[in-house]
Amino acid sequence: MDRYPPIADHGLVGDLQTAALVSSQGVVDWFAAPRFDSPSIFAALLDHDRGGYLRLAPERPDAICKQLYYPDTAILVTRFMSPDGVGEVVDFMPADRSRTATDRHTLVRVVRAVRGTVDFTLECRPRFDYGRAEHRLELGEYIGLFRSPGTDAHLQTSFPLERDGRDATGRVTLNAGESGGAVFTVCAPGGEAPAPLTVDGLTAQVDDTGRFWQDWLRQSRYRGRWPELVHRSVITLKLLTYAPTGALVAAATMGLPEQVGGERNWDYRFTWVRDGALSVRAMLDLGFVDEAAAFVHWLVERLHEREGKEEEPLQTMYRIDGSPDLPEETLEHFEGYRGSSPVRVGNGAADQLQLDIYGEVLHAVSQGQGRGIAQQSTYRGWKALARTLDWLADHWDRPDEGIWETRGGRQDFTYSRVMSWVAFDQGLRMAEHFRRPADVEKWRGARDTVFEQVMERGWSERENAFVQHYGGDVLDASLLLMPMVGFIAPRDPAWLTTLDAMDRKLVSDSLVYRYDPAASPDGLRGSEGTFSLCTFLYVDALARAGRLPQARYTFEKMQTYANHVGLFAEEVGPSGEQLGNFPQAFTHLSLIMAAGTLDGALDAANRR
Repeated sequence: MDRYPPIADHGLVGDLQTAALVSSQGVVDWFAAPRFDSPSIFAALLDHDRGGYLRLAPERPDAICKQLYYPDTAILVTRFMSPDGVGEVVDFMPADRSRTATDRHTLVRVVRAVRGTVDFTLECRPRFDYGRAEHRLELGEYIGLFRSPGTDAHLQTSFPLERDGRDATGRVTLNAGESGGAVFTVCAPGGEAPAPLTVDGLTAQVDDTGRFWQDWLRQSRYRGRWPELVHRSVITLKLLTYAPTGALVAAATMGLPEQVGGERNWDYRFTWVRDGALSVRAMLDLGFVDEAAAFVHWLVERLHEREGKEEEPLQTMYRIDGSPDLPEETLEHFEGYRGSSPVRVGNGAADQLQLDIYGEVLHAVSQGQGRGIAQQSTYRGWKALARTLDWLADHWDRPDEGIWETRGGRQDFTYSRVMSWVAFDQGLRMAEHFRRPADVEKWRGARDTVFEQVMERGWSERENAFVQHYGGDVLDASLLLMPMVGFIAPRDPAWLTTLDAMDRKLVSDSLVYRYDPAASPDGLRGSEGTFSLCTFLYVDALARAGRLPQARYTFEKMQTYANHVGLFAEEVGPSGEQLGNFPQAFTHLSLIMAAGTLDGALDAANRR
């Protein structure tokens, strides 16, 4: 067992309310419950000694490890091959179909011998509340109950358990064709004990969970060139969605570094308005209307919460239940992934001013027209949107922290202005479509003023390109969205020279940096890798610009940076390693959008 396996060396399982990471060595080294944003129970990925883990793997250290997903599901299979035999651990969390928030969550680990004889070892070492809370263990022959303030955890096994201090261990030898298992269930203190474990019952749960995911995926309308990649991405987005509210978390983890040993270590287990809003288009493009509608409803509810208040209509992010409280603190006792500290809980960027989010919100709700999403067309929903645009018309022309949440001071970010234009443009379209009351003259005036300002002040004659903020010459990959949102034609000469400038300054072997931190200080020490989101935005922009060979080659090369089960973290490091929180929703939704745009462009070219 590695102290800190590579970030990419994991698969993700979940039940649509929380999720766990399982390494290819059979170790659950990240799991928080009962929600994505709850304190951790297993967090060895952030501190091997204090974080806790659940290991189930063969005893042989020389076993070759392989991982895969059962096709079209979120069931993870970890295979171990050794001279003695071949064994498997099948990991999953039964999905809660009720969409009702619950404090009970179950991680199922089925163990099998496929060939020969395999000796499996189990270690269950939970560390509650980010390793800060003590617990005691009540142990029976096949069940252990871990009691901690605020949480009980039941461990059930098909083989005998032994005490190891406050932890539990076990060992089982299986011959070819034999199975066993371990079930870890988290609940409120004093909660009802789980039903007795049986091997037949575990098999039935595997089958039932597999049917759930395969039935859900059959809704997909994707018929393009990369079905496995796109479908793995949409399953990942579903796994990162909190079913009771429809809110999408940015990633399943917290504290994983953008630079190993650096300070860029953030908590991503919250719902960014921007990320979630862009996911609406990705879900609608694939035919998942219910998921898109749920998030649109969540967005509009956030707007209703601030009715009559003299403050900004939206925060940049929220908790998955819509709570705006995300105080940021540091876990001083955690050493961090490979010494990457500080490890932060919560996120102070929730209090930043990021004006681009209003464009993403209006773009998201407008995508629902004709797609069965009526939330924005109700009178109450429209009034919330109209109030937001009235407010934005008076407040858009201000410096802000921007899409990348810089902590080096506010700037007049070009991307924020572009998305303000999108907000007014989409608002005007919806007002006309639904024949709703609106101050259209005010909105139109603001829209046109923003457009002229961006064209005049967001342009650098030196770079012959649109730039990160007014008065500078730094390029920014967020502007790759400009043609996608309709601000500029994808083959406009001004856009093509911008794309050329990004090729020169931000692209490295087809991978794309957000910007150059040395040229545009962001208030943080250290460097970072290329942003996988930006690479997929680059593919989209190339395809729209008609540069199809380059777009397709970039997209195909990017697939080589996916991990062994098709998942992406936030960034790619200098040696091709994945960095940042994992897996990242923003990356996967941009992959879906890039695949759709590239498919459409290639099909059109073939018809011609």
